[in-house]
Amino acid sequence: MSRFEDPAIIVCSISGAVAGREQCPAIPYTPEEYAAEAKRAVDEGATMIHIHARTPEGVPSYEVEDFRAITDAIRGAVDDVIVNYSTGAIGVPIEKRIEYLRELRPDVAALNMGSMNYAKYSARRKDFVFKAVFENSFDTIIAFLEAMNEFGIRPEHECFDSGHVANLDPLIDMGLLSEPLQIDMVMGVNGGIRPTPRNLAHMADQVPGGPESRNNWGVIGISRDQWRLVAAAAALGGNVRVGLEDNFYLPDGEMARSNGDLIARARRLVEDVGRRVATVEEARELLGTPRRVTA
Repeated sequence: MSRFEDPAIIVCSISGAVAGREQCPAIPYTPEEYAAEAKRAVDEGATMIHIHARTPEGVPSYEVEDFRAITDAIRGAVDDVIVNYSTGAIGVPIEKRIEYLRELRPDVAALNMGSMNYAKYSARRKDFVFKAVFENSFDTIIAFLEAMNEFGIRPEHECFDSGHVANLDPLIDMGLLSEPLQIDMVMGVNGGIRPTPRNLAHMADQVPGGPESRNNWGVIGISRDQWRLVAAAAALGGNVRVGLEDNFYLPDGEMARSNGDLIARARRLVEDVGRRVATVEEARELLGTPRRVTA
């Protein structure tokens, strides 16, 4: 079977840690709002929900109880979905980020694959909106990987440049990673690779075993470049992520009313290139994330 006949996994990044309702009114804060957004996304074809936790007031949180409340609400609202926790942060100790993985055991956890400048630049202001050094050394990556392996969590490797994909090689050789891998190309962040379809194809070519191997790859497009990257990934055989963490706007410039609006448009792009959207069961099989048995 060619990659073009393979189902595409659609991921929803339901709420990031930076933007708030002053930028987009649909961003969820409370567990109940997360659950409602997750249901809208799943109803439109999302099979994985990527979670940054917040307090009910909307403040970014790394506390176990906030992750627990959000996760329980989501799992109560949908029959099944793959749960993916963010682990990325600046200035938050590794031990604190590992704590919620240990306590809650999501199916998947994001793992940033290299240190970098991380910024947003405003051409109108002629200045940076924010800028920081995003530390993801090999020591940090290995600490997270060892924890994920111990807890039975599959890593999602977030790669902001082609060198980050190459960082997988020594970890595979060390026996810290097992196939099938899940590799996402994050494009559109100042400090990372430029968000073009050609660069996406280049990064996909760097996937261990090649872009048509059993390893899974996809795209995370940031801001309004997202849609051409989603279209390119769908055509090239990759998976796609959309959601209010990454981009608020539909291709015509209208602000999304919910995550469901964004997922519906991504689904249409996937189907327009002759592919279909993966079911949750298919996504679990492709990613190696069997459904956990709960008491």
